[in-house]
Amino acid sequence: MQYTPELDGPDLLGWWIRQPPRRGRPRTRYQATSKPLGIPFAFYGRMSTREFQDRLSSARWQPDFAEDVIDGRGVIVAEFFDVGESRQVPWTRRPQAARPLAALADPGRGFDAVVVGEFERAFYGNQFRDLAPLFNLYGVQLWLPAWQRMKKIVNSSQPLRQVTTWLAGSQGQQPQS
Repeated sequence: MQYTPELDGPDLLGWWIRQPPRRGRPRTRYQATSKPLGIPFAFYGRMSTREFQDRLSSARWQPDFAEDVIDGRGVIVAEFFDVGESRQVPWTRRPQAARPLAALADPGRGFDAVVVGEFERAFYGNQFRDLAPLFNLYGVQLWLPAWQRMKKIVNSSQPLRQVTTWLAGSQGQQPQS
């Protein structure tokens, strides 16, 4: 995947959006008739404004980040992506974020973990701290891009991770450009 302005034109963003999925991974939902390789994940992403953000690029780079986090450990079987919802709105009031929450208690929900594309787009303030125990209660893991380098999943019962995720949550309160 090499960009050449003389062949592809001056629109680098448009070129990037038109590229096939990285590493040959299809950008389609997992078919329920097949058995997933590894952990079945639900992906959650969000963009707040239709006016100032490009839906196509946001819907592309956030799953790319999430796929990098879970690479070799599982497959995304469901996608939930809110458009036009502020990160300050609780998950229960965001149409797409509320769907995996509503499915937590269902043992046939189809996913055992949730991966987000970017912490700051998924959580605001204490939202992660408040939601993590609910996910833990139903045995659903939360995977975050911030933990990719450590190759570990978030366990909200560990004090160091609690402090780190609190710091990430307070960082999520900073203005985004």
